[in-house]
Amino acid sequence: MIYIIFKVTFKRHFCTRTDNYSPMEPKTKKPKTEPLIGASLEMLHRESRSWQDTVAFWKDETQFFANLLANKRAENSEYGRVLQNMDKVHETLFEYLAEDIVEHGENLAELMKGEKRFSDNEFREHHRKLRHRMEVFTKDFNDFKRMVFGYARKI
Repeated sequence: MIYIIFKVTFKRHFCTRTDNYSPMEPKTKKPKTEPLIGASLEMLHRESRSWQDTVAFWKDETQFFANLLANKRAENSEYGRVLQNMDKVHETLFEYLAEDIVEHGENLAELMKGEKRFSDNEFREHHRKLRHRMEVFTKDFNDFKRMVFGYARKI
């Protein structure tokens, strides 16, 4: 069961589709490409730094959830064990996401120095995809937090 949860969560956050499909958004919604076109590289850098801060905060939150779910009543409940395992999955996914953001920042630094391994448009497209991943992950993690807190109120 844990493998299935991990597989679904992993695919959702790290397997990208080329048709901008998101199961959480209606198909009629337009992707957020307009703001990136005129955005300065400094603005994209600030957004990337903000993502790093957000992921670091999420890592702290997972530690809090681990402590919250570590009581005996949670360990004796199947739902509590599922939440504990989902917390561990999120922690692992945060590592992957953090690595991708750091690499993205390094690519941005190279682009700003004029080291052209890729075009400005390629970088902006990658940034847009990373932004989308952050948006989806933010929504999913907020849903997870609501589940944890709802469960914690009951134990």
